[in-house]
Parts: sequence; C-alpha cells; structure tokens
Amino acid sequence: MPLTFQLDPPLTPALRDGILTLWTDVSNAGGAVGFVPPVTPEAIRPALIQHMAGMAEGRQRLLAGFDETGTPAATAFFTFNTHHLMTHWVWLYTVMVHPAHQGKGFGRDLMTAAEEAARHFDGIDAIRLTCRGGLGLEHFYSSCGYKEVGRVPGAIRVAPDDHRDDITMLLPLT
Repeated sequence: MPLTFQLDPPLTPALRDGILTLWTDVSNAGGAVGFVPPVTPEAIRPALIQHMAGMAEGRQRLLAGFDETGTPAATAFFTFNTHHLMTHWVWLYTVMVHPAHQGKGFGRDLMTAAEEAARHFDGIDAIRLTCRGGLGLEHFYSSCGYKEVGRVPGAIRVAPDDHRDDITMLLPLT
C-alpha cells in the first residue's frame, strides 16, 4: 500500500508523537538523521521541538507520508532562508522513511512529493539538502535528480574515530 503524502498536516499530539517515534526508529536503525544509535525519544525531542517552532513561525513546513493506518511513515521538513540573497531556494531537512517501509520505493516517492510541493512555493527555484557520507545517500539523491555541489571531508563526527563527509546536494526546479 503506498504512502499518502500531506504538506502541512495539522500538528496534533498524535502526529508529534508519531514523528518522534519515526525519528527514533530511523536513528536506531542507522539512519543519518542527526543522531547516532542508540538514541531515545527524549534525546530527539528538542530537535523536533525546534522544527515545530520553525513551523509555528512560518520558517518551516512539514511534508509527512502516512501509511494505511494513518501513522507517520516518512517526513521531510522544508526550511526557508531568511537571508535576502537566498530566499529563492529552500533547505530540505530530516528526510526519512521508517525502516519497516524501506525498500518499497517510498524514499523516491517522498523525494518526488517534496519536489512537487516546492514547485508550488512562491519564488523557489531550487532545493538544497545535506547528507552524511559513507552510506551512499548521495547516490540515492543523485538518482532523484539532485547534483552534488559541495563536500566537506570529515565534517561530521559520528564517533571519536569515525568522521564522515558533509555532502551538499542541489535540485534546480527551473
């Protein structure tokens, strides 16, 4: 059963808790979404609150993918630039699909839905995102039309002896 994507779903307690569970499950499965396993929901909660504050202030928007039970199974957060020379592109953050749904094409569906949503944002010409090196994520994003436009070697420390590249990807919408 495919996921149903919704831009700006109502931020209910159930959605908030569902995203927190999703983020925790993705992180603990080794997903590169800002944390290193093992991680608890309590460790992730401040990052989610930051996203929610950005949404309340109009600086961020949420694209959520729901499974057939209405449970959040995928997310991507758009963040708008505030610098006047960079308002023509958005960041895409916390792009994730629940481990139980991986391998079904839902990641590509999420990226397609994100592209479609961004095409309807006034004045937006491109999407940028960053990904952690060492997992092949740049190849996935490249297959979705993104181009690697920057790489900082060793910028992400996932453990004292494990440094990964911080890779910037760009998807022009024009």
